[in-house]
Amino acid sequence: MKSLKDVAVGEVCKVVKLHGEGPVKRRIMDMGITKGVEILVRKVAPLGDPMELNVRGYELSVRKSDAALIEVE
Repeated sequence: MKSLKDVAVGEVCKVVKLHGEGPVKRRIMDMGITKGVEILVRKVAPLGDPMELNVRGYELSVRKSDAALIEVE
């Protein structure tokens, strides 16, 4: 299983599955990250947290702990 936190800067990936439960999963889905959506990893902060993503035409920052819950291909 490859998660979003393992994707290199500049790569595009596709969401396969969301892990996590309850409010955490709901928050990720509310940000527009759902099954089948493509994500471009734009930047990663110098200390590795957070990551800047392009999702559905807008920019989004996500913590590494949340990115670990997003399975991608």
